[in-house]
Amino acid sequence: MSAIAGIFHLDQEPVNAEHSHKLMQGFAKYPSDDVQTWQQGKVFLGCHAQWITPESVGERNPYYDSERRLAITADAIIDNRDELFHLLQIDRDQKVTIKDSELILLAYVKWGLDAPKYLIGDFAFMIWDERKQSLFGARDFSGTRTLYFHKSTDRFAFSTIIEPLLTLPEIAKKLNENWVAQFLAIPLTVDAIDCSATVYEDIEQVPPSHSISVIDGRVTFSKYCTLAVGETLRLKSNEEYEEAFRDVFQKAVTSRLRTHRQVGAHLSGGLDSGSVASFAAKALRNENKLLHTYSYIPVDDFKDDWTPRSRFADERPYIRSTVEHVGNIKDNYLDFKGLSPLSEIDNWLETMEMPYKFFENSFWLKGIYEKAQEQGIGVLLNGQRGNWTISWGPAIDYQAILMKKLKWIQLYKEVKHFSANMGVGRKRILSLVGKKAFPHFMRNAPSKDNEVFPKLINPQFAKKTNIDELIEKHGFNRTDYSSQSAYDIRKNQFEQLYYWGLNGTIGTKLSLRYSLWERDPTNDLRVARFCLSVPDEQFVQNGVDRSLIRRATVNHLPDKVRLNQQSRGVQGADGVHRMAPSWPAFIHEIEQNIKDPRMSEYMNMEEIKSALSKIKDAAKPEYVYEFGFRILMRSIIFSRFIKNFN
Repeated sequence: MSAIAGIFHLDQEPVNAEHSHKLMQGFAKYPSDDVQTWQQGKVFLGCHAQWITPESVGERNPYYDSERRLAITADAIIDNRDELFHLLQIDRDQKVTIKDSELILLAYVKWGLDAPKYLIGDFAFMIWDERKQSLFGARDFSGTRTLYFHKSTDRFAFSTIIEPLLTLPEIAKKLNENWVAQFLAIPLTVDAIDCSATVYEDIEQVPPSHSISVIDGRVTFSKYCTLAVGETLRLKSNEEYEEAFRDVFQKAVTSRLRTHRQVGAHLSGGLDSGSVASFAAKALRNENKLLHTYSYIPVDDFKDDWTPRSRFADERPYIRSTVEHVGNIKDNYLDFKGLSPLSEIDNWLETMEMPYKFFENSFWLKGIYEKAQEQGIGVLLNGQRGNWTISWGPAIDYQAILMKKLKWIQLYKEVKHFSANMGVGRKRILSLVGKKAFPHFMRNAPSKDNEVFPKLINPQFAKKTNIDELIEKHGFNRTDYSSQSAYDIRKNQFEQLYYWGLNGTIGTKLSLRYSLWERDPTNDLRVARFCLSVPDEQFVQNGVDRSLIRRATVNHLPDKVRLNQQSRGVQGADGVHRMAPSWPAFIHEIEQNIKDPRMSEYMNMEEIKSALSKIKDAAKPEYVYEFGFRILMRSIIFSRFIKNFN
């Protein structure tokens, strides 16, 4: 794992040594195992290396192939090494020692601009082709690693993070108002619809699933990967689907365990992280390694008697059930006493280099990285993408499909079983199914889900940037998605790139700071393609949602977790409770922002005042899910960013 950077002078002038030095100095605050650079006149490449895999130890990065006249700097872990060994006809004696950056370079030699299509893993890289006098690079399909760049008339520069680019003389520290408008106007955690934009006017980024070419002074993007439902996989029995799932998932998990350090994993009480931990612990047992798991728990004095009966904040009973069943796990339960969403804002703004919206889990997410670093973790597994891949299977939405297709016998069977499993009457279930199947003809009863998310963006600023039209075009002008088909939402999750980049931005910047690599087997390209090919009836069967993973993990997970359909963990529920001691300071900061003309230029102060009036008097724990509290937290995060920016 590495932070990479480079400069390409388009005017044929040699790269200024001071500029390249400043670029690399921008990484100095991060730990490193090695720092290397390479320069050839008008081209400079650099790498601030953190050795994660056994092959990366002592790696030459940047690497120059004098025979082929190619140079590469790469931030990459490639997972399909065995497949590439075969396709590239690499000698047996090279397989143990060959570096991932060299594999990428050999893929470029063989397939040229199509090389990224053959790579599976987490990567961002740039290749200097001396013969063609061009730069070529790519970012992995889901944007797991970041790659920022600046292009002027005479220079192209790139970097894993933004800060080093701001040291170059021609790059102005200017706010990108279109990005800011998107950030403020979108109710969801999506930062911006434009995946190539950043909060800085003069700095762009390579979108997920895209390659970039710099030829004759022109920068062009090319999308090399598209994920969509394709040809349906047809097997003979449930057992064959289960075996096929286990095979592809175990391969994805095992390929992400390559590290000469210890292996860790986020672990909650659910199916996704539990499955990742189970398959990882099994593979690590063969290496005589323990899996270290990290689980967030609420502070001792927190009471969640206000949450719905089906949701629980303390997942320890389910987590411990998984740990005991799986074995080969050293579990850690962390309450991060003294930390809160408010206490971590400045730290996160420095890490992210931009405002953010995910404050609910900010304190424990960073805390887990800190603990993992203390324990010598090199790879930290998670299952963030699992809802859309391995544990897909929404029962109500599947039954709605059956209703629309008039498959009455199968619908009756599914509703009957689902009713028994959930302890809910059939009429109630059929009502929900009908609303999903025919949303335009079924009136939804008024509910909290229909509450409108307050508009945080200043109306005049919204008009200036013409943001409302863009928001409506992409369906972000709503907050109630209860009538929308989960299948449509899933389709967007894979096809709309703005859903992909956020996790990669968080993962890249945290991993650099703590010198460990976050990896998600549920986001493996092979796993995603497999799950998209599996027929719907494998994901919902006999009234059981997420049926495929529940069946496939027999003996891998305890039944308490594997068969649990009626309750779910809810992480971060104690966020406001943690803020109680600092509540007066929280309120005071909002009141000061309301008076600040710099803030009113961007934010809707009337909405902020309204939200403040409803929660001002006391820090009630249930505020954590209130829309008003959310925009107040977002307003503080954004205002602090603006103050630091100025």
